[in-house]
Amino acid sequence: MNTPNPSASIESPGSTTDAYVQIRGLHTVLGDKVLFDGVDLDIPRGKITAIMGPSGTGKTTLLRHITGQLAADAGEIRVDDKDVPRLSRKQLFDLREGIGYLFQNSALLTDFSVFENVAFPLRQHLRLPEEIVRNIVLTRLQAVGLRGAAELMPAELSGGMARRVALARAMIRDPGLMIYDEPFVGLDPIALNQVLKLIRTLNDTLGITSILVAHEFAAVRRAADHVYLIAGGKVAAHGHPDELAERDSPWTRQFFGGEADGPVPFEYPARDYAVDLGFPAGAP
Repeated sequence: MNTPNPSASIESPGSTTDAYVQIRGLHTVLGDKVLFDGVDLDIPRGKITAIMGPSGTGKTTLLRHITGQLAADAGEIRVDDKDVPRLSRKQLFDLREGIGYLFQNSALLTDFSVFENVAFPLRQHLRLPEEIVRNIVLTRLQAVGLRGAAELMPAELSGGMARRVALARAMIRDPGLMIYDEPFVGLDPIALNQVLKLIRTLNDTLGITSILVAHEFAAVRRAADHVYLIAGGKVAAHGHPDELAERDSPWTRQFFGGEADGPVPFEYPARDYAVDLGFPAGAP
């Protein structure tokens, strides 16, 4: 199948000093798969930018590049005007201390209470009096509506509650950059709306910069200020969610419309089916 070039009609983001994260010419190959082939994107300060794309596109890998967990094969990655690939180990750790990360599965520590889960980053990285730790933790739990659940254990929480506890923990050190990796997965509509409202409210209230990786376009449309659609190793489209919803391209029609047929193939590349079944190549 000949896949159209997703970036054929898309202009690269313009250079801007207002970008908290700036990526230029990103190239990444994992195994025999090209994940990124010259990707350019800007994450503006104080805004929520969504990263979307088909499964296997490399969205989580992109987050690992931004946080310095994985080196790209080529390209420039700057976070808060720091050249991530060139940072020393200590400089990289210092950078990460300013980043909050909400994991796909919440990643709560099962043997710790809600309070201790949220307090964990403070206890690991800072030497604070217990009274100050208590006040900070309760403030964060109040912000996500779970101050009354401080003594519960993770096993006693619903999926939505666990996600909100994880959000309180991610926000505990007032990060300049928040990363949400699939925050809506497995949530019922009520819990999804709660988390969605929290993400938008926290961003507007605290003025932080947020990167949101998600598949749910209806939720992204309500939360994000800007969307990048990544497919085929390129930026297939980018813009305001409402603008992308109206854009008439095969990539936006298939992804945002949920169409089965389009530039993203259903079948993974494979050799001749007849050969796998033990017949001569080309056999009917």
